[in-house]
Amino acid sequence: MISLESIRIFMRSAESGSFSAAGRSLRLSPSVISYRIQTLEEHLGCLLLTRTTRRMSLTEAGRLFYDRCLDITAAVEQAEKSVEQAGAAPRGALKVTAPIGLGRRVIAPLVPHFRARHGETDVRLRLSEHLLDLVQEAVDVAVRLSQMRDSTFTLRKVAEIERVLCAAPSYLDRNPAPAEPADLLTHDCLLLRFPGSEQFRWTLVDGEETVTLPVTGHIDSDDGDTLTDWALSGEGIVLKPLFEVASYLAEGRLVPVLEHTPPTTATLGLLYPSRKMLSARTKTFVDMAHEALRAHVGEGLALLGKRVA
Repeated sequence: MISLESIRIFMRSAESGSFSAAGRSLRLSPSVISYRIQTLEEHLGCLLLTRTTRRMSLTEAGRLFYDRCLDITAAVEQAEKSVEQAGAAPRGALKVTAPIGLGRRVIAPLVPHFRARHGETDVRLRLSEHLLDLVQEAVDVAVRLSQMRDSTFTLRKVAEIERVLCAAPSYLDRNPAPAEPADLLTHDCLLLRFPGSEQFRWTLVDGEETVTLPVTGHIDSDDGDTLTDWALSGEGIVLKPLFEVASYLAEGRLVPVLEHTPPTTATLGLLYPSRKMLSARTKTFVDMAHEALRAHVGEGLALLGKRVA
């Protein structure tokens, strides 16, 4: 008899392309993953995965078995969620990811409140500006502030976020404020940079068109809050969500530039796997996070006399 755990280990290995990645996702060692796959193959009497030094791939038999496993796990998940939605309290592990700033200010404080209400849950929170692979990392809920592209996940939109270019008065005293988008190419731009980041290309709205600029700067970071601190100390121009820097703009510690050609907006939302029946723990957390995020954005915009759209 093949266990459901063995099926899930096999599926995660096939999806991630390596025993190491599958092990990180399932919190098992690569040797345990390898042993479980080998045992499964011996039970079935066929090779499911071909291994090379760089990558694994499904054999023809492995593909057939994987497709059947999808049906099995979907049926099990639907059965579990049917019980949860029939009135059972949220329970089980929940893996959540969020950008560092929003994660620290909104999501991290939310977790104890969620656990206080639902003590049979465990929450694994990962904060990073890097956009994690939601499938490979087995993420249940992702807070994203970006151009949404994960079509395989359901998006619950919080708000469309206005963004702003700004700098400290001390920087603008030393460097004439840009008059048009192309002027940014001669300025120190504070960039959010990490492997795979696209934040070193700023796209601005110019009338009915957009213009994308390959901006540069002498310093960059993979932490958005660090960029804000540098901007406040006069190190350059930064591109930020308006609600994040609203207090500094209201106090005059930062000054908007190129207001007539603002950056494109970004979507703030919650992504979660697209399934017919959402688990009670995921649904409850998404509901709480949506409310907390919307309130946080609203508090920031209120300082500038604006409201959440």
